[in-house]
Amino acid sequence: MKILFIHQNFPGQYKHLAPLLARQGHQCVALTLRVKKPTDWQGVRVLPYALPDRDGQKLHPWLVDLDTKVTRGEACYRAACKIRDAGFEPDLILAHPGWGESMFLRDVWPKARMGLYCELYHHAGFPHLDFDPEFASKSPETEPLRIRLKNLNNHLHFDFAHAGISPTAFQANTFPAPFRERITLSHDGINTVQACPDPDVRLTIDGQCDVTRKDEVITFVNRNLEPYRGYHIFMRALPRLLRERPNATVLVVGGDEVSYGARAPKGKTWKQIFIDEVRDQISDADWARVRFLGRIPYDQFLRLLQVTRVHVYLTYPFVLSWSLLEAMSCGAAIVAGDTEPVREVIRDDETGRLVDFFDGDALVDQVCDLLDDDAARRRLGETARAMIRARYDLQTICLPRQVAWVGDVMDQPL
Repeated sequence: MKILFIHQNFPGQYKHLAPLLARQGHQCVALTLRVKKPTDWQGVRVLPYALPDRDGQKLHPWLVDLDTKVTRGEACYRAACKIRDAGFEPDLILAHPGWGESMFLRDVWPKARMGLYCELYHHAGFPHLDFDPEFASKSPETEPLRIRLKNLNNHLHFDFAHAGISPTAFQANTFPAPFRERITLSHDGINTVQACPDPDVRLTIDGQCDVTRKDEVITFVNRNLEPYRGYHIFMRALPRLLRERPNATVLVVGGDEVSYGARAPKGKTWKQIFIDEVRDQISDADWARVRFLGRIPYDQFLRLLQVTRVHVYLTYPFVLSWSLLEAMSCGAAIVAGDTEPVREVIRDDETGRLVDFFDGDALVDQVCDLLDDDAARRRLGETARAMIRARYDLQTICLPRQVAWVGDVMDQPL
């Protein structure tokens, strides 16, 4: 087949699927903003498209989101027309529609099947909206209206997409019933051979830390340190946690930007806001045991998950982080916030410990309890890894399911 991948940051969620399909002999091409000139990546021809310069225009603020998606959709449409005119006719388009890029592609290739990566459908009700009262909308009466309009992009895709795929049941179940019936459940996959326990692991990062399994290490990981991923809850629990565990080293991974939710006030970062909030509650000696590592290379990230004694994971009811599943695959003992997407993989006292998302004292209690109980940590870590291997293993479970889904998409009538 000829397969076209669409993702603004390719490969994104197609990191494993696209190279596999190329190795199987399919002609794979990707359109993305990530590159500036054509290149080849693991058998996939990767082509750029560029956003046009636009004069400023006045928009209703609720339509800004759709406007950015239409802009990308048009840019991708024009790039698609060029490769169509050069002779490329895909049988299948696999697209992450979240940025609008795939909005007009079946106008270019009406005979191509299209499969969507269905990451999330936005809901205007609790708990999707105003889950955290501290960061509630400043316009509670109109915020549901704005959220509804964010789904215009989803609805524009429903009519011409043949099928979808979602990594978790929580994400798939956000979609309306008529399209939910066309969504296959399959995670992107965890490389459980690579993400595995290592009793002899040593983590050394730029002189900031040098730890082994003999050290009492507590870890917290976000792509970016922000409220959507519970950073504020973790930081507010930190003063007591440090007092309770005088020998612990706390390693925090994450950037200073925003992946989800609102930006910090101008000129500030969420990271620094919550450091400033708790810093005077922590002695200098205790603070020296907290290391903010920023974003680290993947090999160091895996060693961090292998070396940890307790890994803390918090999230709003939202997309589940790969890092949680990777930590479980590494055999880490997990303490996690009890929200719906987390409950999909963490069963309390079986594959981890669950605490109320907002209860910092309960978080500290469970972390301390596990640090004092070697047998419980071992049991939880072994059960967590076994579950990840049984349900989320990349090679034996997820990739075969994704390849089967590709075949199902191709079997759909035009």
